[in-house]
Amino acid sequence: MPSTPTICSLILHLEQFFRMDAQFENETLAENGGPPQGGDVFDVRLKKLATLRADGQDPYRQNWEQTHTAARARAMLGDANDCQEVVSLAGRILAFRAMGRATFFSIQDRSGTIQCYVRREAIGEAAYDRFLSYDRGDIVGVAGPLFRTKTGEPTVRVSRIQLVSKSLRPLPEKFHGLTNGEQIYRERHLDLIVNGQSRRRAMQRIAILREIRNFLWGREFVEVETPFLQSVAGGAAAKPFTTHMNALGQDFYLRISLELYLKRLLVAGFDRVFELGRVFRNEGLSRRHNPEFTMLELYQAYTDHRGMMSLVKDLLLHLCDRVIGSRDIVQADGMVIHLDGAWQTADYRDLVREATGISQWFALQRTEKLEHCARLGIAVDPNQEDFAIDNDVYAKLVEPTLIQPTFVLHLPRELCPLAKLSQEDPGTLDVFELCINGQEIAPAYSEQNDPLLQRQLFEMQVGEDRQALDTEFLTALEYGMPPAGGMGIGIDRLVVLLTGASNIRDSILYPILRRIV
Repeated sequence: MPSTPTICSLILHLEQFFRMDAQFENETLAENGGPPQGGDVFDVRLKKLATLRADGQDPYRQNWEQTHTAARARAMLGDANDCQEVVSLAGRILAFRAMGRATFFSIQDRSGTIQCYVRREAIGEAAYDRFLSYDRGDIVGVAGPLFRTKTGEPTVRVSRIQLVSKSLRPLPEKFHGLTNGEQIYRERHLDLIVNGQSRRRAMQRIAILREIRNFLWGREFVEVETPFLQSVAGGAAAKPFTTHMNALGQDFYLRISLELYLKRLLVAGFDRVFELGRVFRNEGLSRRHNPEFTMLELYQAYTDHRGMMSLVKDLLLHLCDRVIGSRDIVQADGMVIHLDGAWQTADYRDLVREATGISQWFALQRTEKLEHCARLGIAVDPNQEDFAIDNDVYAKLVEPTLIQPTFVLHLPRELCPLAKLSQEDPGTLDVFELCINGQEIAPAYSEQNDPLLQRQLFEMQVGEDRQALDTEFLTALEYGMPPAGGMGIGIDRLVVLLTGASNIRDSILYPILRRIV
């Protein structure tokens, strides 16, 4: 398992690399006069490609042996002023400036950015003339020893250079990057090239997923895969996407939850099990919702929702230590989340009473609740059941105010038929919702393992729609499932929280977008 300093230092190195454009500008780097504007750019670059091919230098037929990344090369130089060992790197040209018989330029690879210096005498007249025709965005291989410039910048003294991919379209302007929000998400490849913050967040998401696995494997959980296509859309109250399987002549659903198959594995004796997988809900798009998202679901036998409270806190602190490097998380609006502070607990009903200012809220008639909702400015469906009205009040008045970590306990029994009823108050559930920065991060249950009661609760939920009843799951439960705690965490929301992103789209490499007709 990677050590804490290793992963944290990687993120810190990346942050340093993504700030290097300013250093390059202080060195000698600047735009090479800029390419032609408008539609002429593509044609100009096509002509350059044709010239190279006519000269026997087709870049798309070339390869390059990469012995070092930018990060490894910089680390190898260390504090020295020069290193005679030859390094071989490859990356995309971000900026360069020709100065007669010598040129400074920068390349970017997967680990970051490094400066390069090439002289006509070092590579020869013909090679240098070809190099002068290269454009910002081209991908090149370079080789040579390392040295440090007068301002202290690690630099490759190029003795050999090769164009290995020609960029036919110009990159966005270096210092402003992509400014159109829609273009950022549609052309993520460009955003990741020119936007250091996007690259850093993408790397942090990758590290978060890796460390979730490391954490759970370290606690003897096993990772499994369950079906994407399911004959019954179960495990959550959500509208599924429907598809048709020709081979069976039957409709299937893209899964809305991972829960029911994972619980079958509890029955099978997999006492600690988890899955990191995609789920799909045919519902709205917003700053906090994407119809396709990544979910972590885990189940542990012989514990309950209280055990899940300890587990999720330990997990989030582990991610802060191993990936983020701090337990104080700065949000996009400047709010600081103190994950190392006290994690509060609160009662669902107490929070609703406090938010409405009505101590007898749960004893009110439906008409009275609707009148108070109108007074409080809460839009609710007047035809929904009482518990749903209460939950609308909670979602709109309470949840946005829970900024620091808060476990909300004793939710109404109607909200989840898969959780155990509280022995102290059968009208509530042994569950929690962990809320941080005004949104739910992780719900967790003491899982219902009474097969007769589970069948009854499911039948109440589906009503007359018997096809929505997962009878195979209920039959499996009748073989006996151990007492267990279970938890789900939306990975996209978690990445938003830990990286301080302002929008769930910023945490996903390719979010759902409307097709351009």
